[in-house]
Amino acid sequence: MSVIDVSNLTKDYGHGRGVFDVSISVDQGECYGFLGPNGAGKTTTIRHLMGFSKPQSGSTSITGMDSWKNSAALQKTIGYLPGEIALPQGITGTGFLNMMKRMRGLKDDSYLKMLLEKFELDPNIGTRQMSLGVKRKLAVVTAFMHDPDILILDEPTSGLDPIMQEIFIEYIVDEKKRGKTIFLSSHIFHEVDATCDKIAIIKDGRVISKFVADDLKNKSDKVYRITFRNMEAYHKFEKLSYNFPSKNPDKKRLRVHVHDEEVNQLIDDIAKSDIADFQEFPTTLEDYFMKFYKEDRVFEGVK
Repeated sequence: MSVIDVSNLTKDYGHGRGVFDVSISVDQGECYGFLGPNGAGKTTTIRHLMGFSKPQSGSTSITGMDSWKNSAALQKTIGYLPGEIALPQGITGTGFLNMMKRMRGLKDDSYLKMLLEKFELDPNIGTRQMSLGVKRKLAVVTAFMHDPDILILDEPTSGLDPIMQEIFIEYIVDEKKRGKTIFLSSHIFHEVDATCDKIAIIKDGRVISKFVADDLKNKSDKVYRITFRNMEAYHKFEKLSYNFPSKNPDKKRLRVHVHDEEVNQLIDDIAKSDIADFQEFPTTLEDYFMKFYKEDRVFEGVK
């Protein structure tokens, strides 16, 4: 059953900025990844889902309720983690959490205590004195303290150190096992790859690809790296009718891209060649993404 729906959402801010005809559907118990660089339209989409902005055309809904018309009711029940954290000044983290407990009518704080321990957060300091990482942890705990069934997360690990990022990813995986429905926007490949069942890639405000994460991992296309013992073997293999994404004659090395039906022929050709090394490179989320974003190098881990 679909829990989160974005249907033909358009919000044009001019000069190519905004989102254009975006459609996404997230089923019960799924973690859906929304992958794209800063400025691609991820936050704009989430702001409409949360009911902060009114669509120019199209609609967004959660549990069948229109996000704009029912924003107040939905915001009380959803676990929302914004990309940019703005905390009130002149208050401690404990004071802020108590205020949020009262606003949500939260009586049992056992889940809150578990989160404070898991994310190693001591809230007894003023928000003004908090580092970016501590503010992010406070925002994480605040978003999840009422144990919501639906999580909407905008760049959730931004500002967290690597250890805390891994703890967060483990938490999301566990929440998914509990049946939570999660919509997660990110520009970090590892984060999306480790948590998401389905993924959409957004570029310049338009969704350019949607796919099931496991389908990409089991993709029939393969890339192999072959290192030859001598230049004669290198040049001989280079003349065969394969797709070579890259060539490195200095190291007597080629990369060859083949489909499943070509693998047996490749093995036969390799057996006839004088090779030093043969290695498979599985298709990664980053590889697939870069087919659409070859000109960009703003992503973590891009080489």
